[in-house]
Amino acid sequence: MADKTNEEQLAYFSELGVVPLVTLHSVEEAVPLAQALERGGIPVAEVTFRSPYAIEGMKRIRDEVPGVTLVAGTVHTVEQAKASIEAGCKGLVTPAFTRSIVDYALENDILVLPGTAVPSDVDDAYQLGLRYVKFFPAEAYGGVKTLKALNGPFAEMKFLPTGGVSLKNAEEYISLNNVFAIGGSFPVPSAAQKAHDWDAIAQACADARALVKPIIDKKNA
Repeated sequence: MADKTNEEQLAYFSELGVVPLVTLHSVEEAVPLAQALERGGIPVAEVTFRSPYAIEGMKRIRDEVPGVTLVAGTVHTVEQAKASIEAGCKGLVTPAFTRSIVDYALENDILVLPGTAVPSDVDDAYQLGLRYVKFFPAEAYGGVKTLKALNGPFAEMKFLPTGGVSLKNAEEYISLNNVFAIGGSFPVPSAAQKAHDWDAIAQACADARALVKPIIDKKNA
């Protein structure tokens, strides 16, 4: 099957509405965790560089759970970006607007969702032709209220809010017209991951998907 274009990938994330943040505690948990995401109806894993097991975990998911779309998260350097793409990732997510990583991605036609928090970040992305970005840390930087305010001057921009997003406020975020998906670790509850309770993670994903799907369907109607 041919790889999705960046536009098709963004449309896919928009359809799912949730991008699970995955920080691996070991290489061994990568495959069963990814399988749980798939069973729960959110076959996407933003595997973060907050863990030393990121690259090897990405490779295992790529090889053994091909139905899960891999994205690299918390990417700080071009070296990490290159390594994650080689490991099977289809996109890059950065915590801040890191110009070197954005330039690398654009030069190589790689999907990138740079971190933005303030209008200058958003405008930097806009000037480079990007229309989809991450909004982080969402709750700390005003959350829904700030995203509503950004919609005026940046009507073309679409955001992936992460940082403080949970099932409790997911409905508020995903209902916004300028939010294409929400991100966070809530589909991968920490206690369930530590206990290797993959069924609980699958259920958490199913719960998240059940919450956002009718809202997304209404937005697209």
